Amino acid sequence: MFEWKSWLGLVAAAVLALTAVVIVVGVIALIVRGIARRRPGVYATLAPLRQRLRVFMAVGAVWIAITATIPIVDQNILDIINNVFKVAVIAAGGWLLVSVMNLLLGRALVRYPLDVPDNRVARRVRTQVQVLRRVLTAVIVIVTIGAILLTLPGAEALGASVLASAGLVSVVAGIAAQSALANVFAGMQLAFSDAIRVDDVVIADGEWGRIEEITLTYIVVSIWDQRRLVLPSTYFTTTPFQNWTRNATELLGEVNFDLDWRVSIDQMRTQLKKIVAETELWDGRTANIQVVDTTGGYVRVRVLVSAADSGAQWDLRTHVREEMVDWLQAKNPAALPRQRVLMVENEARTRSKGSTEAQDRGLFSGSAEADARRQEFTGAITVHENIPANAPDAAPDHAPEKD
Repeated sequence: MFEWKSWLGLVAAAVLALTAVVIVVGVIALIVRGIARRRPGVYATLAPLRQRLRVFMAVGAVWIAITATIPIVDQNILDIINNVFKVAVIAAGGWLLVSVMNLLLGRALVRYPLDVPDNRVARRVRTQVQVLRRVLTAVIVIVTIGAILLTLPGAEALGASVLASAGLVSVVAGIAAQSALANVFAGMQLAFSDAIRVDDVVIADGEWGRIEEITLTYIVVSIWDQRRLVLPSTYFTTTPFQNWTRNATELLGEVNFDLDWRVSIDQMRTQLKKIVAETELWDGRTANIQVVDTTGGYVRVRVLVSAADSGAQWDLRTHVREEMVDWLQAKNPAALPRQRVLMVENEARTRSKGSTEAQDRGLFSGSAEADARRQEFTGAITVHENIPANAPDAAPDHAPEKD
């Protein structure tokens, strides 16, 4: 008669347990494959869960087989073996539970795809699910570690000592984890306040990018040049930032030109309508030109165009700028900006010449009487000869006679 309480029986029981596990897993796989025929993608989605289920079932089955057939009668050795398998089963169960949680949340996200024109609701749901997944994973890990510690001998004494020093530890931990806890609560606030969502277009810390990931402590922004900007969660709760897709994805974009005063705004408007009509980047809402400033010797012309999202808006702005520059160069060169130079030196000479002429005119110029006065003072003095000294008609103020 075969004896199960032996080493050979232990090996046989372990083999039978593993065989039973393989059969059960095979049956489950067949059922899943049948479901996958009606729902494509289900089998691939269950791959992580199936692997962890095999480990969990194998550890449990081997534990039962060894406990039932081990020939050792020493209770201490049996307790050690039981404790080892308890830890293994609890760890495998926590690992399996994380996979089940990820599966359920992943299947929920299938209903909210991101590759649709208006994905605001999907981005909000994915943001909340990401934060919820991390919280639940942390809870499962903590509960699993706690359950493992409770199975170890002396865990009660360790727990009592931890509780005895809980007051001091809580104070120290509170001070040390103050910033970390602030980021955790900030992450929760961002996830459920709908301030930012995954795939939102933002300008943060002077960089333009999309929200790639939201964790409990930090936010990852994917910048347009494929860099990653990692910011603490508190940044978005304490610092102003721009969210281009807060309520909708449609955006307005501007293109500015500094042109000459001879530019024809009507012709520019006509050309703009032609440019936007020939591109699919324009969403048909806004295409307008306005003169917004006229200082510095230039005319500041602003072109406003609208697009369905931020990517199309950027491409539309560059397209309009390039096409309008080509048109200005080819069809309206008079509108190109010019530098005007004032000849100050010639102006100064002209002013100086005019001032000299004015001085020349003065008292002795400008009329016939003034010219006569000028002749009296600047003309030649007549010298009279052979006039007696005692002549009564001699003018006392005349010049002296020659000797």
